Amino acid sequence: MKKMNMESNSPSATATAAAGTSATLSADDATIVQRLREARQRVKDEMAKVVVGQDEIVDHLLIGLLCQGHVLLHGVPGLGKTLMGRTLAKTLDMDFKRIQFTPDLMPSDITGTDVMEEDHTTGKHTLQFLRGPVFTNFLLADEINRTPPKTQASLLQAMQEREVSVGTQTFKLSPPFFVVATQNPIEMEGTYPLPEAQVDRFMFNLRVKYPTVQEEVQIIKGTTSTLTAEASEVMAADEVVRLQQLVRGVPVADSVIHYVARLVAQTRPGQVPNDDSIHKYISYGASPRASQYLVLGAKARAILSGKYHVDFADIQAIAHPVLRHRLVLNFHARADKVDSDMLIDRILKVVPQEG
Repeated sequence: MKKMNMESNSPSATATAAAGTSATLSADDATIVQRLREARQRVKDEMAKVVVGQDEIVDHLLIGLLCQGHVLLHGVPGLGKTLMGRTLAKTLDMDFKRIQFTPDLMPSDITGTDVMEEDHTTGKHTLQFLRGPVFTNFLLADEINRTPPKTQASLLQAMQEREVSVGTQTFKLSPPFFVVATQNPIEMEGTYPLPEAQVDRFMFNLRVKYPTVQEEVQIIKGTTSTLTAEASEVMAADEVVRLQQLVRGVPVADSVIHYVARLVAQTRPGQVPNDDSIHKYISYGASPRASQYLVLGAKARAILSGKYHVDFADIQAIAHPVLRHRLVLNFHARADKVDSDMLIDRILKVVPQEG
């Protein structure tokens, strides 16, 4: 595979890196693609021992991880959001830490703090940095909207630059670094809205749904007996880093990239010819980060399916989780009971694949 500039782990590093149009897959990479496809099924099989259903959520978690993105899980309590994150980390042998976000949580509780230590032989006191839970591979930010914006903002640098600044020191985070945050949609008291800058850091906004009756029967049987199932390791964390680089090398045709650009432009009132069925309801559309994540996510989806190229179907399959939290809706949308998913459906219909 042709090596690409990986100086920045952010999808906004360069347009070339995000598109990957100049890269090709070698024979060795083709073998890895096949291994990844097999590993994906093994990961899902292992997770199925513990997590019932939620296949689409698991797929999107894998895509987000391979794209070096982060995922926001939106769902009511008790649907297994924490369990999914913990189990996925175990199947990939990733260091896992969980932070329960509360109103009194401080930024230093996440990033770490300097502590005074005494050398008993010399009597001298020195400051030592005690690392916080953000120094991990897989960070679960549970109920992230329960803490004030100041504490939420302590994650911004880690999520974007993969580093943490404390005082005059800056510490690099070891790859892979993956944040999965959960948000409870039904309890408003004691919650704080996520800053737009932080919401945009998440590659996907996934809606975790209730299980079906059959799935709930399996959940009841599996959690109310003496037998406890556990997932096994499928691949190591360093293999995940290699696969993250491989994803960026998947080629994308110019026609697909132009399609992505037109899709995202359609979310921005005033940038394209006005469409009242869409633009009437949008105050602000998606940023270029949405375009980058659409392309990267489509690359990961293609490679997980065993394909060596991206097609229009890959883009359309991830359009909702990439765009739904990036559309800022106005009072017309609330009045007409129009949500982001309905607008994305409309955008996918009106934007042609070619043109």
